[in-house]
Amino acid sequence: EVQLVESGGGLVQPGGSLRLTCAASGFSFSSYDMSWIRQAPGKEVEQVAGINSAGDPTFFGNSVKGRFTASRDNAENTLYLQMNNLKTEDTAVYYCATGYGLGPGDTRGQGTQVTVSS
Repeated sequence: EVQLVESGGGLVQPGGSLRLTCAASGFSFSSYDMSWIRQAPGKEVEQVAGINSAGDPTFFGNSVKGRFTASRDNAENTLYLQMNNLKTEDTAVYYCATGYGLGPGDTRGQGTQVTVSS
């Protein structure tokens, strides 16, 4: 069974940084492209950043380019999202997901709340 468990969210001031972590289990993590997606209250799910199995970026959401970076440690079955220069509009629940995150076969975790506020 695929399991994805996110952690690292919290309250941060605008301009601050956070690093999210996703612990993966139950599948061959190193063989999968992975991604981060997010959903703000009242808004649709938005793709944030993707990374292929080798660790190369596959996509960035337009709103986070230059600020967010996805990375992974295949030896530890862990996915990361480094978020810098956070803005209030980055407030959302962040999920890690298999694939690009929005496909019918993609799986996502339970999410971690990120709140950017002064």
